Amino acid sequence: MSTFLARLFVCVSLLFPVAAAAGDYVFDSIDGGQIDMAQWRGKPVLVVNTASICAFTPQYEELQALYDTYRDRGLMVLAVPSNDFRQELDSEAEVAEFCELTYGIDMPMTTITHVRGDAAHPFYAWLRDSHGFEPRWNFNKVLIGPDGTLVDTFGSPVRPRSGSITRSIEALLAAG
Repeated sequence: MSTFLARLFVCVSLLFPVAAAAGDYVFDSIDGGQIDMAQWRGKPVLVVNTASICAFTPQYEELQALYDTYRDRGLMVLAVPSNDFRQELDSEAEVAEFCELTYGIDMPMTTITHVRGDAAHPFYAWLRDSHGFEPRWNFNKVLIGPDGTLVDTFGSPVRPRSGSITRSIEALLAAG
């Protein structure tokens, strides 16, 4: 009987896979080590694919300001540098130095990471496969709820401290 149940479980799992949540992903940190999104369960997380040589790069300043405003209340902001649009510096060291010196960035930041296509990081593959979202350009913003579910996505032109983003963050923080 236990063999039958094990086979049945495998079949059901293949037919109805358990949906992943945003907290199920790990990124390599630009500072070394790893960033495990599971450590942020229970907190809203804004994930942003970034680039250092882009018309939207000044949004780093607003991302840091957003992080400074809400971090004590639980918001996490994760910058994900990507060269998928060919607008990133050549190395993680250059990216880290640029962001720190130019914008005073102290929010968590990943290594240069693919956010599109077959090589996309598993987090971005999850967004694409489960939610139909794939960044079209740099500085797309993805708001993840405290329970690890996708709350909303925002395109490049939407500024990090825009009303649409801050209202969503404040609602999540108030509910938490």
